Amino acid sequence: MDDEARTRSGLDPALRREPRGRPPWGRRWPRRHARPDDGPRPDRARPAYAALDLGTNNCRLLVARPAREGFRVIDAFSRIIRLGEGMAASGRLGDAAIERAIEALGICRDKMHNRGVTRARLIATEACRSAANGLEFRERVKQDVGLELEIVDRETEAELAAIGCTPLMDPQSESVILFDIGGGSSEIVRLGRNRPAEGGPPEPHIRGWASLPIGVVTLAERYGGVKVDRALFDAMVAEVGEHVKRFAAEHCTDIVLDATHLLGTSGTVTTIAGLHLRLKRYDRRQVDGSWMTDTEVTTVLDDLLAMDYEGRVASPCIGAERADLVLAGCAILEAIREVFPCTRLRVADRGLREGMLVELMRADGVWTAAHGEAS
Repeated sequence: MDDEARTRSGLDPALRREPRGRPPWGRRWPRRHARPDDGPRPDRARPAYAALDLGTNNCRLLVARPAREGFRVIDAFSRIIRLGEGMAASGRLGDAAIERAIEALGICRDKMHNRGVTRARLIATEACRSAANGLEFRERVKQDVGLELEIVDRETEAELAAIGCTPLMDPQSESVILFDIGGGSSEIVRLGRNRPAEGGPPEPHIRGWASLPIGVVTLAERYGGVKVDRALFDAMVAEVGEHVKRFAAEHCTDIVLDATHLLGTSGTVTTIAGLHLRLKRYDRRQVDGSWMTDTEVTTVLDDLLAMDYEGRVASPCIGAERADLVLAGCAILEAIREVFPCTRLRVADRGLREGMLVELMRADGVWTAAHGEAS
């Protein structure tokens, strides 16, 4: 595509050129590239990493620099785009959904360029995996936005979620049931005690995983999300429960519930935590890593079922964008709780993006003594 064509597509040709001295995304950026006069550990001498997660419902980006035993987020973006809207009926990504995704991805591209990102992983999940025109959409993103998406399989998605959430496991627990409630699918993972790593966050010990072919968008489109009574909610729980039971029968027959806790990462569980904490506006610092008892979760679910649609829209932790999806997410959570009646749930406002960042940084050895990237 020549510069004139790029301009017509809305992509500034200057943004597509590789700045001098900067390797393309995906190539490692060794410390030797730092100039001697930059000082002992200049911020600009350390690489900027990016992780983008294009899901069925959300487009999310994190940009970070390595820090001591972890990383420091320097930019972020999240937008509900409903890429999978209508897919249950058509099997294809719709034109309006594609346009919303292209706009959001353009913002992500600009943020990565503005932050000088040198290493990135850009993944797409269930909507692009399942859509008949998923590859066609991927090519359009490459042409119009200048980003190459990687459509990952379900096992990779589960593994990345585990890597991102491992730091929130209770080290006293023998097992953890991790779940990621997505828009088009939901991943569930049995974790054993995590494994210490040579620098950086601990590594997960995955003892079993499954990808449930159900997410908040697909479930809400099938059952409806505006008017949800107890009978409709119970029907959703029953459907999801069959999938969860199969996972439990295959991977969890020896699990000790008293030595196990739930670990949830998704908009569903962060919303529930925000409601439990009675936040007037969502605050990640209060939600991420928070604990809820089984009774506290039940109380919030009952309150949500008692709300009408307008009440959910008015809630500062739900809003209009999630009001028709939140009860479908609650049904998936309730199905997991019925099969795994643990007394505690830990809430994670982290997951795939953090897992990608950890993988990229670990591959580059940023936490080893030789690189000395801690700050």
